[in-house]
Amino acid sequence: MDSRVARGCCRDQQLHIYNDNKDRLEHYFDKCAKLDSFNWLREISNDIDIPDIVEVRFKNTRKEIYRNVNGLRIKRGDFIAVEASPGHDIGIITLAGEIVQKQLEKTKYDPRIDELKKVYRKAKPADIDKWKEAIDREHDTMLNARSIAEGLRLDMKIGDVEYQGDGTKAIFYYIANERVDFRELIKVLADKFKIRIEMRQIGARQEAGRIGGIGTCGRELCCSSFITNFVSVSTQAARVQEVALNPTKLAGQCGKLKCCLNYEVDCYADARKEFPDKNVILKIAAGKVFHQKTDVYRGVMWYSIENENGSAMLLPVSVERVREVITLNKKNIIPDTLLESQLNQGTVKSGDYKDVIGQDSISRFEKKNTGQNKRKNKSRSKQRKRR
Repeated sequence: MDSRVARGCCRDQQLHIYNDNKDRLEHYFDKCAKLDSFNWLREISNDIDIPDIVEVRFKNTRKEIYRNVNGLRIKRGDFIAVEASPGHDIGIITLAGEIVQKQLEKTKYDPRIDELKKVYRKAKPADIDKWKEAIDREHDTMLNARSIAEGLRLDMKIGDVEYQGDGTKAIFYYIANERVDFRELIKVLADKFKIRIEMRQIGARQEAGRIGGIGTCGRELCCSSFITNFVSVSTQAARVQEVALNPTKLAGQCGKLKCCLNYEVDCYADARKEFPDKNVILKIAAGKVFHQKTDVYRGVMWYSIENENGSAMLLPVSVERVREVITLNKKNIIPDTLLESQLNQGTVKSGDYKDVIGQDSISRFEKKNTGQNKRKNKSRSKQRKRR
């Protein structure tokens, strides 16, 4: 199957389907990396053969839900022609059956007010050929549109172009910091490409989700794999987790703060409720002790104390001991040391690691030169000298 029909998604498996006339029809099978959905009701759904509603994916992360008004036998992976304005569009079914109703509930769809668009038919070979021709025009259209927008001196960036399946319409996705008057741009584009033009403004996070990529963690970007609703991320989330406020490390490929900063912030906030106030300065016989950092899940707070030579020394202190020292300070009692004897004996330990098989040695893959090998090498060298 042509890689163009993946529409920005990866493909694990390809299937070919033939109709009664022995014509091969394209079929797309999972797995999609762009907002892929897992049908956890597939074994209990009774409406698999002729589903009432289906979820259809188009280019990258664009998905819509359609109603199967003609009672077609369609399933996940089929290419179908659906209602568009105007004409028809070609998409790939990602979900079918009862699970789609759950998707509607998540999107707060009201069937009494909203009306779903229709599924016309399964895509014919002629439909798919025309669709592929439209796809081939997308990249050149995007480059030309960028040069036209630059010539009109518009402060905007056209990030992606998506042609409709019948090739009569194109969606231009753009990013702009301020309101843009693109009426003249639409006239120029419509006159040049002879199609209907639709402009859609997206944010930097949506653009990263549409384009996709690999994050610093080594996995696919969350915005292109499962995130559907973007939640604002603030530097407060990094402060709660005590992550270094380094813009180059906190920013994702979109240039904004990484979405994953919100994943564990609630857990850190709940765990910190049991911790003493880090702004309290502890007093011991050696002087004042200041808080530097906190290891939340180990229950350890790190404090610094200045030595005689002026250098600061970090001390790991358990939360219980910190509370105890604070209580003593309130009673005007100054302990001799910040650490207890049991603490020094190993109550707070750094990560224990024992190299039992020499894993830290780069020479572990080399064969050891035993005494027998040394004797063989000496005898070989003597023979070479005699020759």
